[in-house]
Formats: sequence, structure tokens, C-alpha cells
Amino acid sequence: MDTSASFNASPELTERVVARRGRLHAFEKLEPSHTALLVVDMQNSFVRPGGGPAWVPAAASICPAINRTANALRERGGVVVWVLNTFIEESLDSWSHFHKELWRPEGSQQRNASMKQGQPGHELYADLQPSPLDLRLPKLRYSAFIQGSSNLHEELRRRDIHTVLVAGTATEVCCESTARDAMMLNYRTIMLSDGCAAFTPEAHAATLSNFMLYFGDVQSCEEVIDGLERANS
Repeated sequence: MDTSASFNASPELTERVVARRGRLHAFEKLEPSHTALLVVDMQNSFVRPGGGPAWVPAAASICPAINRTANALRERGGVVVWVLNTFIEESLDSWSHFHKELWRPEGSQQRNASMKQGQPGHELYADLQPSPLDLRLPKLRYSAFIQGSSNLHEELRRRDIHTVLVAGTATEVCCESTARDAMMLNYRTIMLSDGCAAFTPEAHAATLSNFMLYFGDVQSCEEVIDGLERANS
């Protein structure tokens, strides 16, 4: 597995986290029926080699961990949501600085063309194992929760979801943005250390370290599955 899809809390981080909240992991027991796995942007444009200008080399390596976690949560009555980065023409005006100032014109055009619904780049990567029971939601911004991006918050509230598990790519962009906003909306939020992939190992470690200290929890997929099993103990 690429090292940008792995994470070990340093002794210094562990000490700071424990000093802040009294234990390393904030959420050690998870109620499956109130938990959702949010799989962010695991689409061909980001995961398939040569898929587009935002390809994340480590992303393909996290598919097995995401599949295991999704299967474990479904079996216990939880919710799996595939969050799909999506481009619509209206975004050129409503998110104009992103499209017109943060990208070169040729890069923006290539990215936008690949992220339109119905395009191969918009489709989920082939190694993933979605179920017909899962939700698929388009998002128009980095964060799935920010106003104007998606109806994820409404869908989760309708299902009485209190805890969200954030997986996908890129760790330091859409996963982090979604996870931070989830915490701000009062969800118990866990980023999956081996279920997220970043552009570099350094970005992966920095993002997860900061999130674990200030915003929520960071656990491996196996730790999350153990937490789901402990709900019945």
C-alpha cells in the first residue's frame, strides 16, 4: 500500500490528544443504525491512472479497506453514501473564483468535462463494491455539507444519523473539508486513516494529525469495524 494511505499517530500527537480529551480515541463504540460511511470522490477522474488532472496515485490502494468497511456497516444496518464530485455549468458563476482563478483555463476545462454526470470520469472506480441499497449523491463543492453543495445533511438527518465515517480522496481536500463541516454540524466524525488517500504522505499525515487533535477522531478501518461490533457488547 502507498504510504500516503497509511497513518500512525506520533508520540507527541498521542500525548497532546490524550491530554486534551483523556483518551486517544473519542468514539470507541459506534451504533451502526446511527452511523453513515461517506465515501468521497472515489471516481475515475481521481482514482484511475490517467483519469484526469486531479488523479491521486494512492487512491486505488484504499479500495479494499473501503469495501470492507462498507460491507461491515451495511450488514449491521448502517448507511453507505457515495459522494460524487460533479460539475454543472451553473458552478462557473456560483463558484467562479475556483473555476476561473485557481485553475489554468485548460486544466479547468479538462477537469470540468470529466466531472459531468454521464462521463466516464464521473463514474465510481471499478474496484469499488457499491450496493443498490446505498445512496449516491452529487456534490458541487469540496465539502459535501456546505450550503449549495449537496443535500447530504438532509439525507442523514432523515435517517437519524449521528456519526459519520469519512473515506475517499483526497485526504487534504474534499475529505478534510467534508469532515470538518460534519463536525461543525454536530456529527461525531471519524476520518478513516487507511480509507483516505492524499496526494503525498506528508499531506496525509498533516491532515489527519490536525483533525485528530482538534476536530474529531482518526481510526483505521479495522478499528471502526471493531467499534461497530462493540455496539452490541
